[in-house]
Amino acid sequence: MEAAAIPQVRKWAEESFASGLFCAESVVLAIARAEGVDSELLPKIATGFCGGMSRTCGTCGAVSGAIMGIGLALGRSTAKAPSQPAYAATERLMRMFEHEFGSRDCHILLDGCDLGTPEGQAMFQVRKLDGRCRQMTGRAAEIAARIIAENG
Repeated sequence: MEAAAIPQVRKWAEESFASGLFCAESVVLAIARAEGVDSELLPKIATGFCGGMSRTCGTCGAVSGAIMGIGLALGRSTAKAPSQPAYAATERLMRMFEHEFGSRDCHILLDGCDLGTPEGQAMFQVRKLDGRCRQMTGRAAEIAARIIAENG
């Protein structure tokens, strides 16, 4: 990935999120697009990772989508290929995201909002937390794109 594509990756991720796709779906699609990969399977693969692992208060879907994007660009396709490039890139992504946002867990990032409950979903709407999610989606895509470009 070219370093010049990094801002575009963030824009694509934020636009996908604004269009109705969720965090993990948006990030992996943006990174795939920058890598020249187009497949309707990508958002399908990512769907279960959205909302903090399907609304279970787990890892932020934007982070999960970024990890999938890193795997797409730096992962291995055979058992004999090295896994270390993808592992090192993922570790760096996690450190950078946590440093910037204070956590990688969805419910912490959303100030205790548990998306797995009706109350949490109502809180998400009332507090307009989709804006925060869109920001984290864009930033996770941008961090991953920068790491991929540096390892490219």
